[in-house]
Amino acid sequence: MLRMFAKIVRTGIVTEPAPDVADLDKLGIEVKRGIDRRFAGSLAIRHVDAGSCNGCELEIHALNNPYYAIERFGVHFVASPRHADVLLVTGPVSRHMEAALKRTYEATPAPKWVIAAGDCACSGGEFGVSYASCGRWKA
Repeated sequence: MLRMFAKIVRTGIVTEPAPDVADLDKLGIEVKRGIDRRFAGSLAIRHVDAGSCNGCELEIHALNNPYYAIERFGVHFVASPRHADVLLVTGPVSRHMEAALKRTYEATPAPKWVIAAGDCACSGGEFGVSYASCGRWKA
């Protein structure tokens, strides 16, 4: 145990520094202006995990923490696809999520925007197409 603490003291802090708050607020204001123009004030996102490893979900959920607080710019995550403006898909589409994802897509009102987040949702990633995976999602 003491060896581990000694190593921690020798190594020090190895994370990257936090972004500048002024830059983050400036970017947020630009995002808010774009949302106001295209979505009349707020953007509702329905997130669907189609079989991912949860790496992308950790990043998406971090947007709602007190540091980034994306809701202050008019971006909201909703539980129903019927209330969504955008469908956010993460992970390669597993065989047993394919039908559920298609139903979610059909329940999303027009005009539909679909965002594939991460390498797995865009190209199948390391999973590709296999007996358990359909690969990337094709709307």
